[in-house]
Amino acid sequence: MSKSIMPKVFMWMFIGLLVTFGTGYLVSLNETMVVNIFSGITRFIIVLGTLGIGIVLGTLISKMNTPTAICLYLLYTFLTGLTISMIFVVYKITFILAVFVVAALLFGTFALIGKVIKLDLSKFYTYLMMGLIGVVLLGIVNIFLKLSWMYILISWVSLIVFLGYTAVDIQRISKMYGDEENSSKLAIIGAFSLYLDYINIVMDLINLFGGSNRRD
Repeated sequence: MSKSIMPKVFMWMFIGLLVTFGTGYLVSLNETMVVNIFSGITRFIIVLGTLGIGIVLGTLISKMNTPTAICLYLLYTFLTGLTISMIFVVYKITFILAVFVVAALLFGTFALIGKVIKLDLSKFYTYLMMGLIGVVLLGIVNIFLKLSWMYILISWVSLIVFLGYTAVDIQRISKMYGDEENSSKLAIIGAFSLYLDYINIVMDLINLFGGSNRRD
């Protein structure tokens, strides 16, 4: 008998976020480890590893068996935790906690919109993808230009894009049903999408409002 996978989706999303932020915080407590992660070849290995696993999960997860999908998902959340460990070093913990709360409220609001709205939101995927591509291209350009106003613009556009993705993804996932055999893998597929939405919302908020909340 088929049933909604949403409870499992949110369970795996929460587990992924717990791994990420737990890893980031624990790593930030060891100054030597932080220095090693963000210097030399280690940084590029982590970045490339995270990117590679993200691409594999995004394109091939539906073809994987469930244990493989779970392992790669948890590995991705762990590597992301290593990547964001610097925010716990740079910013005040009270600010980071406040960002988590605000991000959760924004995520919850748009998730609710995606759940209850009758309009088919899938038609907006193309526009969201165009916005995401624009964010990536502007980010690459600004690596060289280093314009502060463009950095802020990129963060605002990215925030809007991932709030939109939250609503669209929730609507799509809420229509997914599975039996006992495939519900776990479907839950990982859904959790990975929502995990990415929430992580990017958090990072955009930090980029936008973190300037005056750095550690002394």
